[in-house]
Amino acid sequence: MNSVRHRFAAGRGYLAACTLGLPADVTVDALRRDLEAWEGGASSAIEYTEVLERARGHAAALLGVDASRVATGSQVSVFAGLAAAAAATGAEIVCVDGDFSSVVAPFLARGDLKVRHVPVDALADSVGRDTWMVAYSLVQSATGEVADAASVTSAARDAGALTLVDTTQATGWMPTTDLEADLVVCHAYKWLSAPRGAAFAAFSERALADITPLTAGWYAGADPWASCYGPELHLADDATRFDVSPAWHAWAGAEAALAFAASLDAEGVRDHALGLANAFRARLGDAASDSAIVTWADADGADLASLTAAGITASGRAGRARVAFHLWNDEEDVELAATALGR
Repeated sequence: MNSVRHRFAAGRGYLAACTLGLPADVTVDALRRDLEAWEGGASSAIEYTEVLERARGHAAALLGVDASRVATGSQVSVFAGLAAAAAATGAEIVCVDGDFSSVVAPFLARGDLKVRHVPVDALADSVGRDTWMVAYSLVQSATGEVADAASVTSAARDAGALTLVDTTQATGWMPTTDLEADLVVCHAYKWLSAPRGAAFAAFSERALADITPLTAGWYAGADPWASCYGPELHLADDATRFDVSPAWHAWAGAEAALAFAASLDAEGVRDHALGLANAFRARLGDAASDSAIVTWADADGADLASLTAAGITASGRAGRARVAFHLWNDEEDVELAATALGR
C-alpha cells in the first residue's frame, strides 16, 4: 500500500485515522470542483443526485450488498435511532460495555428498553431467547478490539434476534463484505477519508420490514423529484426509503473518497495497516493483534503529550492513548512514534 501514500498531501506522523481521516487527491479535487461550480452558479441538483447514486454503489461494494439495500444519511446515530424506535417496550438490547455512544445512546434514550452491556468478547454468549437486537461496533473506538461478528450473527440467528453492526472504525482498513447483519451502519469520515456528514447503512429484508422510516422526507421516494409534496406518503420499496435529503457538498467529496476506497485491494489494505500496527506494538512490548488501532493505558495523558510534542497526531480515549495506521503511513511513522515514547 506504500504505492498510494503519495495520494495524500499530508500523512507523515498522522496516526489518527480513527479520529478523522485524510482526503486523497481525488477527494480534494472533487471538493474543489464542487465549490467552483457552486460559486459560479453552475451547481445542479440533478447532478448531485447522480453523484449520490454513484456513492451508493461504492458503499454497497464496500459492504458486499446490492445498492438497493443501501440507504444514505448523515450520522450513524440516526440509523441506530430508527432501530431503537422499532423495538417493542421492554425489548432486550445487548450492547458492548463502553461502546461508542452513537450505537448505544438511541436505545438508552427510549427509557423503556432493557439494555444490557457486556464485554465485546462475551457478545455471542450473551444473546438469549429474550434478546431483540444485538447492537455493537465491529471495531471498538476506545480500545481497538475487533468483535467476532460471525459468532454474534450465528448466536443472534439462533435466538431470532436482529443484529446492528457499526463499521465506522472498520470499513476502509479491513474487509466488511461478509457481515450478514440486519443493519450495517457506517460514517465515512474516518477510515474512508470522506468529508464529515456522509453516512450509509445496509438493511436486510427483515430490517426493511421491521423498521419504520420515521425520518422520511422528499428523498425517501422511489423518485425523489416526484416526492416533494404531500398529501400522499411517498416511500421507495427498497432501502432508499430510509434516505434523508443529502448534504450535497459532503457527498461530492464522499463519492470520490468511496470510489477510491472501493478500488483498493481490501486484503492488501488490511495487511498494510496491521503490519504497521503490530510493528508498533512490538516496540511497546505488546503482543500482535488483529486491529489497526493501538491503545494503551495513559491515564495522565503523558504519552499522548509526548507524541504531540514530537509532531505526531494521535488521540486519547477513555484514559488510553490511541494511534491508528492507515494508507498514508509507513515504517517511518512507526519509528517516529516509538522514538517519541522512548521505545
